[in-house]
Order: sequence, then structure tokens, then C-alpha cells
Amino acid sequence: MGATTKETMGFQTEAKQLLQLMIHSLYSNKEIFLRELISNASDACEKLRFEAVSNGALLEDQPDLKITIDLDKDAKTITIADNGIGMNRDEVIQNLGTIAKSGTAQFLQELSGDDKKDSQLIGQFGVGFYSAFIVAEEVEVLSRKAGEAASEGVHWISKGEADFSIDAVEKADRGTTIILHLTDEQLEFAESFRVKSVVKKYSDHIAIPVMMKEEPAPVMPNEDGTVDEAPEKEPAYEAVNTATALWTRSKTDISDEEYTEFYKHVSHDFAEPMSWSHNRVEGKLEYTSLLYIPENAPFDMWNRDAVKGLKLYVQRTFIMDEAEQFLPMYLRFVKGIVDSNDLSLNVSREILQQDPAVESMKSALTKRVLDILAKMAKKDEEKYATFWQQFGQVIKEGPAEDFANKEKISKLLRFTTTKTEGDKQDQSLAGYIERMQEGQDKIYYIAAENLTTAKNSPHLEVFKKKGIEVLLLTDKVDDWLMSHLQEFDGKSFQDIGRGQLDLGELETEDDKKEQETLTENNEDLTKRVAEALGDAVKEVRVTSRLTDSPACLVVDDFDMGAQMRRLMEQAGQDVPEGKPIMELNPAHALVQKLDNEPDEDRFKDLSQILFDQAHLAEGGQLEDPASYVHKLNKLLLELTA
Repeated sequence: MGATTKETMGFQTEAKQLLQLMIHSLYSNKEIFLRELISNASDACEKLRFEAVSNGALLEDQPDLKITIDLDKDAKTITIADNGIGMNRDEVIQNLGTIAKSGTAQFLQELSGDDKKDSQLIGQFGVGFYSAFIVAEEVEVLSRKAGEAASEGVHWISKGEADFSIDAVEKADRGTTIILHLTDEQLEFAESFRVKSVVKKYSDHIAIPVMMKEEPAPVMPNEDGTVDEAPEKEPAYEAVNTATALWTRSKTDISDEEYTEFYKHVSHDFAEPMSWSHNRVEGKLEYTSLLYIPENAPFDMWNRDAVKGLKLYVQRTFIMDEAEQFLPMYLRFVKGIVDSNDLSLNVSREILQQDPAVESMKSALTKRVLDILAKMAKKDEEKYATFWQQFGQVIKEGPAEDFANKEKISKLLRFTTTKTEGDKQDQSLAGYIERMQEGQDKIYYIAAENLTTAKNSPHLEVFKKKGIEVLLLTDKVDDWLMSHLQEFDGKSFQDIGRGQLDLGELETEDDKKEQETLTENNEDLTKRVAEALGDAVKEVRVTSRLTDSPACLVVDDFDMGAQMRRLMEQAGQDVPEGKPIMELNPAHALVQKLDNEPDEDRFKDLSQILFDQAHLAEGGQLEDPASYVHKLNKLLLELTA
């Protein structure tokens, strides 16, 4: 039967590249292959347990779920078998021939060639089954899906290089058996003591028993020195791990190492978690949660279709991976489990969306995560800075998505400001308010394409002169954030590139009178420039916000900001037409020269040059760069003639 169904297939390109990199880069941490394979086997058993709730026949004649490890020193093999859900032919090809995770190509681009750094990256990406090739020269997989006939078994073989073969096989028992043919350098993994110690270290928390053969008792000699011949008997199997769901145990009985290893099991991450919270809720709703904050952002964090959500259990029975209903999207990086006593065992994703208990749990779990982060920000600024670097942009999605927790999220936000040394986002809004000047009633900010553009923006000139701190916003999400944030601790936010400059009580009566005088004295100039620029501008006016630049562009109060406009254009969306307001600095020599220019053609060219320069200064792109260069060259030639 096998000859007609045997097929040789090539690995997906990314899988092949990753296999080779991983085999070399993770060599120093080779024992993790066992953790990964046991973790996969545990998932397969838990999935069967869930399916069997509605279809008991899937258990066949084996209701006790387990993972079995057998060693054969002579054959140089280690075999990991489970009697879980199993796989059919298509699933074997999908799961073992490709890397079923988005972000693979980006991940491969990140690799540097430095073994140590690449090892951390590979661990962050998650390797699962492929880790078998760290210690094996050849891997065999025998699998049969629960509920299917014995003749529907699948036999997969590969040396972890270019291809794999797949064949049909008779398999009496459901589940998956993985046979690793160890390389000569890795024969330590055919030793019982070595394997048991690895299982205890990495997989003690697995709720499925990991079974291995008992060691035969040592034979004691008789008084006369002779040894009785022991009767031949088949060695019994014993559980090597505790086989109790970690989250059901008391917090005081769980070590940090156990919490860390459980995180690696649920997340398939090699790095340790940054923080975690284990909590049991009793009362109207009863559930247990164990939530982890990872150290590194996943590569697919910006893919909204990527895997996210907690593992859901009901009364310790696994229900589903990626139950995204229990946390909002802006906390999609959080890993962990939630185990409820109040949901039914046959719960589905559709039912979850309508269950009021789920909404109540989501609210509580969201607050718990925000509390973990608030505690971290308060007690360990350095650790929180690392967190913010990885996940800050996602947290910035929060105020738009989670109105109820807007204040809590606002306290977690970090920004670069004009007081920041370097380019880190390290200033909180609370810190900004503490440093506000007497009489200041607004939190000022500017949004720009990048930090250099923001720091050098003409809009900052008067703020630098008066020593007023300004938030420098350069993340793509910032404009969206500010449209939903609006105020913090009673202070409203003010975009300094929008509307008429209003410094409130920070402006003296003399400042206000000076502005009125400037406006009156330059009415002819602003009218003339407005006529020269025509439809390109909504209005031209003079301003006191500039000290070094001749002109700047501002957005009208209710128009879309330049940063948001650029983002929408890049995304291919229709953007409503909007014209900027041009503000002139009448004290600048160029503006004074413009005012005194009698030649209308030169006046028009110079007005256009100042307008284009102001556009460039805010990070914009000119519609007609060639015309700008032509006008500028013409002016330079006239000045140098």
C-alpha cells in the first residue's frame, strides 16, 4: 500500500533557511528540543480532551491521555509519543513542511550572522517541532488522527535538509509518535537520567503525565557474595513530571523558575517573561488567570490577523488557543491562560462573543495587565523603558479602543520631549505636568515625520525662547492617539502646528499688544502674499511664534493634520482637501525684503519659495520640486549678479 502513496516533497524556503540557522545557532541550548516536543504533545492531548467533550468516540479505547518517552541506546533513538488528537496527511504536510507563522520573511531579514544574537531571535520566533534537528540526523513522525481508521496513518521522514518524504502506514493507536535518530555527538539523550532531568526542568508543569520506564532496582548480593537471578519482567512506566496544571496550585508553592518555564510552554518563546500575575477570582464569577508580559515583541505584532489571545480552559479542560475575547487588541502581546468555572465545556468562539461573563472577565483582566505595567513603571523605570521600547506603540492604541481605562493608559504613556536627552521616549505626562511653567494650562505637542524634523520645526522657536516643554510625536499612531486623548489631569493637549498660537497666561499683555501691532502693520504684505499664492493657501497672516525662520505652515483648527494626511495618502485612502495657513515672521530679513520688493514677478517667486520651504521644514514633499529649484536658482543668480 505504501509504495503507491509515498511522496517526496521540498520544505518551504523559509523553513529550510530557518532549519539550518537553528541547528547551528541553538546548539548551545540543545536540550530545549525535548521541551518543545513535549509541549506540542501536551497541546495535542488537550485538544483531543476538548473534542471528546462533544464526541466521546474519539477517545477510542484509551481514555487516559499521556505522553510516553522511550530510549534505545543501541539504536541511538529517543521516541516521544502521545495519544492526543493526531494528524492526517494534509495536516502533517502543513505542520511539518511549512512554518505556519506570519512574519517569517521579516524574521529572516533580522538575522545578523552573530550566533549569540541569532539564537535569541530564533527563540523569540519560536521553532517547535524543528528543534528536533538540533540533536537528530533524521526524524521520523508516525501519526493518525483520532477517529480515523488504522489504515489512515501517516509516516513522515526527513534529515532536515532540502526535503521530506511522506507515506501511508498502518497505525493502530491514535496520536503522534516522533522518533529522533540521534547524531553520535548527542547520545546523552539516549540516557534515562539525562532525559528525566530535562523533563523535570522544563515540563514539570505540563498537565499531561510524561511517562518513562522505571529504573530497575539495584540487585543486592547475598551474604555469601552470590547474586540471585531476578525474574524477567517488563519494566513498568512511571510519571516523571508532577502532571498538575500549574495555575491550579497555590502561588506560594510555585517557584519563579516554574512560572518562567510555564511561560515558555504557553508562548513558545525562549526568553524569560518580563513580569507575570497569577490570580484566582472567587465570588459572582470564578476563574483563575496567569498573565505574562513578554520581554520581546513578536514579529507579527502589527499583523492584525496574527495569532493572539490567551489559552482558554474550562474547569481545567483545554478549550482553545488564541481566545482573543479576554483582552483588548492593544494588549495583544500578553500571553497566558484563563481557566473559568462559569463557562460551559462546549463553548465556541461565537458563544464567547455573546457571553456576559466574558465581558466581565475581559474588564477585570485588562485592569490586571494595566496594574502590572503601572507597578513596573513605578518600581523599575529601567525595566519599564525596555517594555516601552518593545510595546509602546501598541499601548498608544489604547485610548482610542478602551475609553473606560483611558486615564490608566495615559499614565503609562511615554514620549520624547524637548527636555529629553537623546531620542528615547522616556517622559511621562505626569512628569511633564510637574515641569509646567506657572500659568501654563496646556500640554503642547508637535507631530512630525521623524525626530529630526520635529526637533528642528520652526513651530518650536517661540517655545524654545520661552523655555516651554513640547512633546515631540513621531510614531505613526501618534496623531490617532491625540485625537482620542484630548486631556490629561485636567490639562488639554494643544498641537502647536494647528490654529492661532495661544500661550494663554504665558503671554504677557505686551506680547498680545505686539501681535496686534504686527497684524495691523503688515496687512498689505499678508494680502499681497495671499494673492501671489492663490489657491495654495487658506490664509496668510503674521505671527510671533517664529524667531529664526521666515515662515511656517499651520493647519486650521478643524482640518486634518499634515502627519495624518500623509499616513492616509500612503495607505491609499481618499483624503479631504485641505489648505494650510501660512504664517510670516515680519522681523525676518527675507520677509522684510519680500515686503519691499516692487517687481510683482519676483515677489510672486519669492513668496512661492518661502511657501515651499515652510512645506519642506515640516517634512512635506513638494508637488513640483523642479519648479522650486528653478525659482530658487533664478533668485540666486539675480542676487549674485
